[in-house]
Amino acid sequence: MAYIGKDLVGILSHNKEMTTMTGDGSTTTLTLTRTPGSVNNVEVYMDGIFQTPGVEYTLMGDTITFTSAPDTGIDVVAMVGQDSIIVTPETNTITGSKIVDGSITDAKIATGFSSSKLSGTLPAVDGSALTNLNSNTVTKNANDPATDTNPSSGVGSFWINTTSGEAFVCTDATTDANVWFNVGGGSGDVAFFSFQGTTSGYTSGGNDGGNSNVIDKFSFSSDGDASDVGNLTVGRKYLTGQSSSTHGYSSGGHISTDSNVIDKFSFSSDGDASDVGDITVATHAISGQSSETHGYVSGGNGNLNVINKFSFTTDGDASDVGDLTVGRSSAAGQSSETHGYNSGGYTGSPSNVIDKFSFSSDGDATDVGDLTVTRQAPAGQSTSAHGYTSGGNSGTHSNVIDKFSFSSDGDASDVGDITVSRHAVTGQSSTTHGYTSGGTTGSNSNVIDKFSFSSDGDASDVGDITVSRHATAGQQY
Repeated sequence: MAYIGKDLVGILSHNKEMTTMTGDGSTTTLTLTRTPGSVNNVEVYMDGIFQTPGVEYTLMGDTITFTSAPDTGIDVVAMVGQDSIIVTPETNTITGSKIVDGSITDAKIATGFSSSKLSGTLPAVDGSALTNLNSNTVTKNANDPATDTNPSSGVGSFWINTTSGEAFVCTDATTDANVWFNVGGGSGDVAFFSFQGTTSGYTSGGNDGGNSNVIDKFSFSSDGDASDVGNLTVGRKYLTGQSSSTHGYSSGGHISTDSNVIDKFSFSSDGDASDVGDITVATHAISGQSSETHGYVSGGNGNLNVINKFSFTTDGDASDVGDLTVGRSSAAGQSSETHGYNSGGYTGSPSNVIDKFSFSSDGDATDVGDLTVTRQAPAGQSTSAHGYTSGGNSGTHSNVIDKFSFSSDGDASDVGDITVSRHAVTGQSSTTHGYTSGGTTGSNSNVIDKFSFSSDGDASDVGDITVSRHATAGQQY
């Protein structure tokens, strides 16, 4: 009859082994040649008579102990039963059919598993089955992140634009000044740039019938009137403004004579400004620009062509780093991520020149285009892609909003109107809108105008500064 049972491949059996002794009436132990593991695996015979395991003898290891010493001359025979052992299979002899489905436990693969063992196409992983992954670190949204996204998981948070497929990682989670690095196949990081604010616009100094020292602040998130939050160190008019990520600056201007003062005030806490340095030439009717690290003052009264530069990180005096193409005063200032722009102004007559100079290397400006209307004392606004010039005086008061590209040099186009034609206005920029505040129509204005960056069109009147005045400086946070 054929064998019925499990495959015996890999199982080895031992033959029985015999150990003998002759009783002497006193010896009660017998040491076996093999350790049987159980008393039931040992058969003991005395003169051929089978002895009962666990009754007539016991087992400890490889030693039998008799209940009574065999009498003298008794032949004692102990037979150790057959053992079976499982031997280690030879390499490459185990096939998949030998392993029971689902029999491999987690403990068997928890350690020592190398990534090199993974090859070929892997199956899709169900995200709901993943563990130790904080869902707050990954956001899927139809739009890009913004500088005020403020991810709860901070630096290292991941953002996927489900419309464009672009992916971003947060490298700086400073509140309302986030930096998101584009790690996708496209281009364009999302970063806080000082020429755009997310919280507030500021209007400082100016001519209110005298020399004003007022620092006004108005909200970007909700339309409304400005509030007086501090004072400049010296009241003055025809000054210009710069913005870092933490502070506003008001530079130059006119008191009874021209000023060289650089004032600095905090964005995080309302209060008065402090004098932190001087521009190289005391002058007024100047324009301001801001990089991430430095403030710039360009042009000035008497048709100056000087480009001044001062540090945001260390208080101190400015240095002369280049010249405009044409010396002029009362121009508007704009800033891209890489360049400063000086547009319009007065050279003896109103100008339409758009000058451009580099932030990364000091040097002279180049003429890269023209405004649609020659004019002096307009306001400047900036996005990451375009510069705007609003208002001004071209022989009559202007309401024109001009727009020109940062990515390709060229002339501006007329894209809308501010609500009231006026000049000696100042500009502020949020991430979504441009603002034109104050100015004069022949009498001082307190109007705050707002226009959209995303769609060309006219401005709307959204509030008032605290004191009607012109020739002010603008900042944004």
